[in-house]
Amino acid sequence: MRETITISVPTVMRDRLDRFAKQSGLSRSDVLRESLSDYLFSRDFKELRARMTARAAKKGLLTDQDIFDRVS
Repeated sequence: MRETITISVPTVMRDRLDRFAKQSGLSRSDVLRESLSDYLFSRDFKELRARMTARAAKKGLLTDQDIFDRVS
């Protein structure tokens, strides 16, 4: 199911979006959907990384080398 969302952006941003969409052969909606998906993935990843880093630190795993040594 799809929903329509209306957003407002500065004219300069809309113009950049339109240029990028045209150069990429995509619609505005395609560009914004992909951008939002990437943004949400990035936010989820950062949140997960922060939680896992805190858990790892409690176990003395502070560096990549600590983790490598533990799994090797």
